[in-house]
Amino acid sequence: MTAEWIRWPGNVLARYGGRPVAFGGDYNPEQWDESVWPEDMRLMREAGVNLVTVGVFSWSMLQPTPDRWNFGWLDRVLDLLHANDIAVDLATATASPPPWLTTRFPEVLPVDRDGRTMSQGGRQAWSPSSAVYREHALALVEKMAERYGEHPALALWHVSNELGGHNARCYGDAGAVAFRSWLKERYRGSLDELNAAWTTSAWSQTYSAWEQIQPPRLTFTDSNPTQVLDFDRFSSDQLREQLRAETAVLRRVTPAVPITTNLVLFDAGKNMNYSSWTDDMDLIASDHYPRPTSDAQVELSFSADRARGLSQGKPWLLLETATGATSWRPVNPAKRPGQLRRDVLSHLAHGADGICFFQWRAARAGAERFHSAMLPHAGPDTRKFREVAALGRELASCADALGSRVVADCALLFSEESWWAAERESHPHNGLSYMETALHWYRSLRDAGLTTDVVPPSADLSGYRLIIVPMLYLVSDQDAAALAAAAEAGASVIVTYFSGIVDPFDRVRLGGYPGAFRELLGVRVEEFAPMVEPDRVEIDGVTGPAQVSTWHEEIDLTDAEAAARYVGGDFPGAPAITRATRGEGEAWYVGVELGADARTRLVGVIAERAGVTAASPDGGMEIVTRRSADHDYVFLINHGDTGTTVPGSGTDLLDGSVHTGEVRVPAGGVRVVKRVR
Repeated sequence: MTAEWIRWPGNVLARYGGRPVAFGGDYNPEQWDESVWPEDMRLMREAGVNLVTVGVFSWSMLQPTPDRWNFGWLDRVLDLLHANDIAVDLATATASPPPWLTTRFPEVLPVDRDGRTMSQGGRQAWSPSSAVYREHALALVEKMAERYGEHPALALWHVSNELGGHNARCYGDAGAVAFRSWLKERYRGSLDELNAAWTTSAWSQTYSAWEQIQPPRLTFTDSNPTQVLDFDRFSSDQLREQLRAETAVLRRVTPAVPITTNLVLFDAGKNMNYSSWTDDMDLIASDHYPRPTSDAQVELSFSADRARGLSQGKPWLLLETATGATSWRPVNPAKRPGQLRRDVLSHLAHGADGICFFQWRAARAGAERFHSAMLPHAGPDTRKFREVAALGRELASCADALGSRVVADCALLFSEESWWAAERESHPHNGLSYMETALHWYRSLRDAGLTTDVVPPSADLSGYRLIIVPMLYLVSDQDAAALAAAAEAGASVIVTYFSGIVDPFDRVRLGGYPGAFRELLGVRVEEFAPMVEPDRVEIDGVTGPAQVSTWHEEIDLTDAEAAARYVGGDFPGAPAITRATRGEGEAWYVGVELGADARTRLVGVIAERAGVTAASPDGGMEIVTRRSADHDYVFLINHGDTGTTVPGSGTDLLDGSVHTGEVRVPAGGVRVVKRVR
């Protein structure tokens, strides 16, 4: 496979002697005097930039008034980029409406759950349910497609920006009307069917007319959980419809140009069911800005593996990340020396075929004026710009790995709908975090030296030897059956507590917990037993002696065996972790919240039983392999402070060094070793 999801212009192909690794970032020339542009071109070429995103927030520049268009500046920018062998990811510019639109049609503005209308003055101030916004946005898209569809710099269309990252929910009147229409379609025009699905007999909520149904606005008490869940689904579908509407125009006018949008897979990624959007894009592209925590590298790898999972294993594109500090967190620390290089090559290791940043030149004004950039405020004579230019050269040397796929024997199931439902109020423990639980198990896989695909429950699970199911609170019968089939076929499946509890309508599955997974796991639980901090209880068995907190429960065995038991506490001697043989595989149930060490030990034991070989048995080095038809590309990323030697042979694409028998990776260093399969 080659990276044909970007329509590289011929001048770029000629400059690199073939398809390059995409490298660049958001370029906002409209924020600068035109006299600055030639310097941008010179420095971009010096840094090895070959792809820039243009026009994301330029609607008010392109259409200053309802009846006036101003494309001249963008014409000159695209011509200049083409003359300098730089391809363009051209945004549709619909991300933020111009002030004249929201002033003339205030119904375009979104409304929050408290009934407050958001004002013009920030970004993305539009309601996904606004017909007026949709009409004007599509008129802009049509103008853009007609004017630039044949431009020789155009490599890729970029629809809107971070759909769902900000204006994810709108509770206004337009949203209410659209929500009712969506519900009528979902429930086949039957209020009886809706009332049954929402269990509106609880709290006197039975509806007798569609007009009575409102978005789940602020209430004195907890809202109906199924109503809220359906509104989450509706909101995701509304923004998906915007994506589809813009894409339809682009495909009609410019059918040969590939299309993407930048998904936010961490933090605000909770807002959208991105798993349902993937068929609407020609490639998966994502943004990632690691939190300044000790787990930042784990979060980066998780986000990258989730992008690859959404792409069904195919290469993907990182459209935004930061060269250094962001600007919107309480504290925004700079990256340590060497961290940028490791971060970039880690994204490449996890399947990205392109790395782009926000942004090219650090802004001197505006809300993001202190956000880091490829070219900082201090100019090109800086450590940051030299790092960026060095990365451009190194990524160019990795072009041979383009199109190769990451080798992963493990899968972690991740569901946006379960994320929404699991963190709703009125649960046995209202402090549980779906994302943090997924990250904990992902980190244990990583610490055990295992490479993991983060995939939706609907994914094809047939190729995985080890499958982790962390807190999959909501699951369909179909997805539960597919997981059981994977175990029967030979996979080792690990299911954690608070999984399989409800159906897709957030209705509790009766007969005992863990609901949909009772038969697969061979266990039955009668009652949840969450723990109040700082309570602890000890278990012993497959994990070794370990303290557990937050959650435990009394497990009855049906046809499973205990792999670890409680030592004391309320359930002395009762199972805490269980194992059941299922066909050629195994099904494990973890009914407790394990600490990091115990969790990693458990993963290691089960992986060994499943025949999954750790790439880095001691967990001290991140090792990821990308594979083509003829070669493996082994990424060795040393996040530690001491040099490390690992077995292996081949040629390092980064510096050309040849290694036989072993590869030495210096402290904080990276090697990309190409070897014949």
